[in-house]
Amino acid sequence: MPNQRGLLAGSICCTALLMAGAACAQTPEAFYKTHPVELYVGTAPGGGYDLYARLVARYMGPHLPGKPPVVVKNMPGAGHLKMTNWVYNAAPRDGTVLGVAPQAIAIEQALGTDGVQYDARKFTWIGRVSPVVEVTYTWYQSPTKTLEDARRRETVMGGSGAASPTVFYLKALNQLAGTKFNIISSYPSNNETNLAMLRGEVEGGSKAWASMKVDNADWLREGKVSILVQYADARAADLPNIPLMMELGRNDDERQALKLFAMGNAMGRSIMATPGIPADRVAALRQGFEATMNDPELLAFTRERNIDFGPPLSGVGLEKLVGETLAVSPQVVALAKKARGE
Repeated sequence: MPNQRGLLAGSICCTALLMAGAACAQTPEAFYKTHPVELYVGTAPGGGYDLYARLVARYMGPHLPGKPPVVVKNMPGAGHLKMTNWVYNAAPRDGTVLGVAPQAIAIEQALGTDGVQYDARKFTWIGRVSPVVEVTYTWYQSPTKTLEDARRRETVMGGSGAASPTVFYLKALNQLAGTKFNIISSYPSNNETNLAMLRGEVEGGSKAWASMKVDNADWLREGKVSILVQYADARAADLPNIPLMMELGRNDDERQALKLFAMGNAMGRSIMATPGIPADRVAALRQGFEATMNDPELLAFTRERNIDFGPPLSGVGLEKLVGETLAVSPQVVALAKKARGE
């Protein structure tokens, strides 16, 4: 009996190995014919991350071998950390799970943020849909209309978690630019922040400029919000008079630390996948993404709806950007951490 049990166990083990080997030996086309792709977003539905995820999901499937459906799934929590940690540590490493990377993914690692359980260099980087310009804004009923007003008076702002740019950008401005933002960081998403603003609980919030132009076009048209500052490495063409975050430091060291925070805007809305994906599937995902970014229907859709789109960046380009962010000097890291109150 012991020998029979041993033979049975060995047979089961060999069968499992053969099945795994067969799966790995499948061509990307054969694999994706029977395996749908899930694209995770670390926020609730609505907002910039969700918008770009749904754009990619809508058009990417036909550009992948086997033409699998691409399904968006939301996993909000802890300012994107819940989703990011799950994709890195627990999701299947077979090319079926993608995520919209939080733009501060490498910055948070560089600063040693509590809760980070990943190495951004080890994600499989697929490509960037678009860099992002974010803005901080106040409702028209707030006395704070400009960044200078925010330096003079306490302004109550909404945000969505310590690791979210909606919170740490404002903390950085408090420390490095002399603002007096009082941040309530308990709102799950930008939608809830805006509802709180309409109820008078907070005076404003922060959001991707591209999303604001789509979601809140009536506010902009009717002058219901004041834009205080923009977060990017260059001023947006349609925000020529709004200061950049990195211009607001009071000396060179402060400006360098603020520039580090703004590096996440170059990451923008990027697509990542788990570590450890077979090389041929990585190539298929990257090629499919590139083809998606040049899809005439997608380009027409974004033009018609005034959605900021591109320029895209390759997976290799994202790998380089992540590496550069993680190579910041200890002096800049120390000042940036101090700016966030750490």
